[in-house]
Amino acid sequence: MEFLKKFNISFKNKELLQSALTHSSYSNEHKDCTNYERLEYLGDAVLELVTSEYFYLHTDYKEGKMTKLRASYVCEKALATYAKAIGIDKYIRLGHGQMHNLNDTIIADVFEAVVGAIYLDQGFLVAKKYIDAIIVPYINKQIDFNVDYKTKLQELVQTGKKSLNYDVVKEYEINHKKVFEVVVKIDNIVYGKGKGSSKKEAEQLAALDAYNKSYR
Repeated sequence: MEFLKKFNISFKNKELLQSALTHSSYSNEHKDCTNYERLEYLGDAVLELVTSEYFYLHTDYKEGKMTKLRASYVCEKALATYAKAIGIDKYIRLGHGQMHNLNDTIIADVFEAVVGAIYLDQGFLVAKKYIDAIIVPYINKQIDFNVDYKTKLQELVQTGKKSLNYDVVKEYEINHKKVFEVVVKIDNIVYGKGKGSSKKEAEQLAALDAYNKSYR
């Protein structure tokens, strides 16, 4: 699986990984497998520890600020963004009734479950390396997942009296799941791209891409 290969992780226990990628709707239909819920619980704790350690070692912030920052980088929106960026969402197993409703809550939960599975299969140091490789670049770019980046980008563009447009460039389905690809143009020049399960989500990610790459 690409989201593991790029980090040089190879599971010893393949069933553990499959459980991390399995929603309860799927396990209810296939009695021979387990879902991600217990692994999600474990992964949540590992994520909190690793991000807490990062802010403790790399900043001199007080407890309150570290807590607030940690919450931003392990919130649902952040975890779903990480998962989609590395392609975990493509491997999630859903039951027939849930097939057309793969949302950010499920994607974020699976990201946590995968972390929990890596921790059990590979140990804490590999899990820590995996988390740091994914999350630290977002921290270094000072991306705040609690911010509405469409509004933020609009405010910046208005100061220069430039035009701002979002265009859907592709619309397709993968495994019966709708995917939208959007570009954001400033004065007809593409500044950012985003991909999501809705136009709104894709636009928000395109705005985040434009703001982060070109407007900081």
